[in-house]
Amino acid sequence: MRIDVQLAKRKMSVGEFAERVGITPANVAVLKNGRAKAVRFSTLEAMCRVLGCQPGDLLEWVPDESEVEDQAGALRP
Repeated sequence: MRIDVQLAKRKMSVGEFAERVGITPANVAVLKNGRAKAVRFSTLEAMCRVLGCQPGDLLEWVPDESEVEDQAGALRP
């Protein structure tokens, strides 16, 4: 999640963001640190509404370590 980037662009605090989205600051931290296992579409929609952005501005796919190792192994002769 790239919440930090969007918050910085808008000079918005985590507390203000959490209040406007309707989640706790602790849950914002879970999202920011990449520890969330899932995000409700309604929460993602609220986050985009508050930040005036698209879901792609907040989400970034990064392969986990095992996928990177598997891909590297597949490239070796």
